Amino acid sequence: MLSHFQWKPLFENKQLPGWRFSFFFKGTAYFGIYHKDGHIEWTSQVPPTESEQQLNTQIHELMLFHVYE
Repeated sequence: MLSHFQWKPLFENKQLPGWRFSFFFKGTAYFGIYHKDGHIEWTSQVPPTESEQQLNTQIHELMLFHVYE
């Protein structure tokens, strides 16, 4: 389970899509960019392979809730 999820617009012009996000997972901080098509670009280390798909799903659900509500 990820914790301390935060996001903010990637650009000052908030009409342009793209968001930076960060969170902790198993004591490690992760950072990335969530693109308008749902693609996740990791700007820090990539999560372990066995956890990456689960984290991608959780990030997508959180972004849908916060950004597209």
